Amino acid sequence: MEIIRNGSLPSAQGPQDWFTGTVRIEGSFRTDAPARVSGAIVTFEPGARTAWHTHPLGQTLIVTAGLGWAQTEGGPVEEIRPGDVLGFAPGEKHWHGSSPTTGMTHIAIAEMLDGAAVHWLEKVSDEEYRLD
Repeated sequence: MEIIRNGSLPSAQGPQDWFTGTVRIEGSFRTDAPARVSGAIVTFEPGARTAWHTHPLGQTLIVTAGLGWAQTEGGPVEEIRPGDVLGFAPGEKHWHGSSPTTGMTHIAIAEMLDGAAVHWLEKVSDEEYRLD
């Protein structure tokens, strides 16, 4: 058994190439082969969001706090709340983040394929990130 104690790993700022706004990543983990799971606890300040991205083997998000939004390419922006579990299919282009006025935290879990768990794409524009 391995226990990664809360607070034993430093928080990391979400890289500006992959996120818009202030994003904090905590508890980041990766399993050793042959396992291939990776994940983290991600907190988005109001108005913060990911860039568009895909996951080669899909992604699961578990919303733990706040109010957020998520969207798949061509679909509507969906409101997400604590207790919601989101599943993105392998290769499904999507983004997720907080609402404009309320922060949001989720647990993100994905599997790695050939060492990669995510493929980052273009940033979500301010026009795309709006309340319809």
